[in-house]
Amino acid sequence: MYEWIKALHVIAVISWMAGMLYLPRLFVYHCDAASGSKQSETFKIMERRLLKAIINPAMIIAWLAGLYLAWSGHWLWAGWFHVKFLLVIVLSGVHGFFARWVKDFAADRNTRSQKFYRIINEVPTVLMIGIVVFVIVKPF
Repeated sequence: MYEWIKALHVIAVISWMAGMLYLPRLFVYHCDAASGSKQSETFKIMERRLLKAIINPAMIIAWLAGLYLAWSGHWLWAGWFHVKFLLVIVLSGVHGFFARWVKDFAADRNTRSQKFYRIINEVPTVLMIGIVVFVIVKPF
């Protein structure tokens, strides 16, 4: 069963990361759309659906499968796992910010610039690199 759960975990993480990398890119383009315009309303739908249909379920599955793997694989006390776990918590916090910004855009309350979202778009990538390195290399 462990290998099946691991496969599910990897699929969920790939889906979660795809959404986490795409959503801030939508924010960048949404900044250019005038409030109330057809383009802005389309971005609102895209952002909401991406968050609700892909990113949120993928994160939940990744967390549940990952916790099972950590417990059944006896990784809970490994040093590398603690760092990886911390990075996943930070990634989950970024996810929370993204969810709040989807709500801000939906209510036409965005106050951030394209530049902000271009920079923030790199945060999930950096976290993902760290997570993958700690899982694969297990440096300590």
